[in-house]
Amino acid sequence: MDAKGALANAFDVVELGFEPTPVAANLFAMTMSTEDSLREYLRLFVKIPLLGRIGPLASTFDFVADAAPGVKEILGVGKLCYEVREQHYDLIVVDAEASGHIVSQIGAPKVIADLVQVGLVRDQTQWMLDILDDPARTGVAVVTTPEEMPVTETIELLGRLRTETGAHAAGVIANRVLPLVFNRREQRVAARLDEALPLLVDAVGPGAATVVEAARMTEARRRTGAGHLDRLRAALERDDHVRDDLPIVVVPELFTRASGPRVVSLVADTLDDELDPDTLDERHRRDGSTDGGGRSGKVGDR
Repeated sequence: MDAKGALANAFDVVELGFEPTPVAANLFAMTMSTEDSLREYLRLFVKIPLLGRIGPLASTFDFVADAAPGVKEILGVGKLCYEVREQHYDLIVVDAEASGHIVSQIGAPKVIADLVQVGLVRDQTQWMLDILDDPARTGVAVVTTPEEMPVTETIELLGRLRTETGAHAAGVIANRVLPLVFNRREQRVAARLDEALPLLVDAVGPGAATVVEAARMTEARRRTGAGHLDRLRAALERDDHVRDDLPIVVVPELFTRASGPRVVSLVADTLDDELDPDTLDERHRRDGSTDGGGRSGKVGDR
């Protein structure tokens, strides 16, 4: 939904446009354009054929959109809902706006439906609401990281999502979660490494002290992140507007600077493992641990 070009870089393809572009087998990608969405809307629903740029009509639209809430947003959401309604794809995944904008974006049809109670506009928004409010057809997967501010924003977003938009959260994806450095037995050994540090330096060289300190810092960061995920989990359990079994799916830190198809494959493999039924059963049995993991489950269609 943004124009940063991150999706094209992720799949190592040329710049994406409004027309769907194949990026892998049975996988297409596109970027959202308000002007192209308006052109398509006028062609499909108002039956106005348009060639080239919209020109003066676009200027008029921008003036109206700035004055009326939800007009620009509903074109983007409407395009996505239209693709769902027409069943052009098996699954539609949306890289949506950040948490500060997603509520107004998803809630645009509801805002306009509340403003206009009858007529063509009401009819055009009602079918979108039927799609967005149906948890079997639409689910919002909220992505966060195990840090204080992202977790706080996630808790606030989940609280607003259902009440202000009608849409359902399908799951939370905790990204860049640090792995466990030491198990419980190793933690006791690591706590006493200072006593043996001279011997380690003699055995492997002066870099041993740096490695030990780096391991301790990483473990401290992991424990802090696990605490934030525990806070998130506790908030979900208290929120009456969030389903009781809302899953938290963990994607570990990849420790790589690279971007592109390789990173996409690594993340996809991790999600596949997280959503495996055997993994789900095991995760549910040990739910509540502070090892950086959390509840897993199906992330709904989006």
